[in-house]
Amino acid sequence: MISLNLLRRAPLLALCVCSFAAEAGIRITGTRVIYDGGERETSVKIDNDGSPRLIQAWVDEGDASMSSQQSTAPFVLTPPISRIDSGKGQTLRLIYTGEGAPKDRESVYWLNVLEIPPRATGDAATGDNHLQFAIRTRLKIFYRPKGLEGSPAKAHEQLVWSQVRKEGDAYFVLCTNPTAYNVSFNRLTLKARDGSVDRTPTFTGGGMCPARGSATLQVTGSQTFGHLMEVSVINDYGGFDAHEARITN
Repeated sequence: MISLNLLRRAPLLALCVCSFAAEAGIRITGTRVIYDGGERETSVKIDNDGSPRLIQAWVDEGDASMSSQQSTAPFVLTPPISRIDSGKGQTLRLIYTGEGAPKDRESVYWLNVLEIPPRATGDAATGDNHLQFAIRTRLKIFYRPKGLEGSPAKAHEQLVWSQVRKEGDAYFVLCTNPTAYNVSFNRLTLKARDGSVDRTPTFTGGGMCPARGSATLQVTGSQTFGHLMEVSVINDYGGFDAHEARITN
């Protein structure tokens, strides 16, 4: 039986939040979850390449400090707690409750998977140099309502980029997204006026231009840039698609 005290303490054990589960025993299939609103549910596969692990999973709306008890995300995730033995796997079922997400655009939520290793035994449990910690992995969930217009693979073509202002050596570029789909970026590289690559901007909002919204991206450096930018978009499969975009004044 799983101890209730352990589960209450589980979020406090997350001393390390990582982007790649390969650093631990748990391996999650994929780097993002695409939930098609036309389907009753979607699933996430988890495999354990290490020793037996206790797994706690929950969904939040973007606040990494929010625990499973505090979350109000409109999803049911089963099983919320499970034990995965070495060499075994577990499938998480994600079910939308039917209300809470806008129907005219894609919404973003976060899947949390907290990995709690077993208690040390023998010499490891009594040694002075033993360190044990839990690891939490967070993946974006893109909930895509049924019947949205357009294509997520072509949403980047409709983005509008504009130079907003200059403060000292810093430039602020505004990305406006009129589509129903979120567009995530792996890299944005501004080109100088002579066509050469200038520099890579610092992202706000995690490198994503929200559906039917906008995001301001800050660019630092001493040189001014031209009107072209190389845009590397992250697709539904976690791959990178490179494109060229024009910046308007």
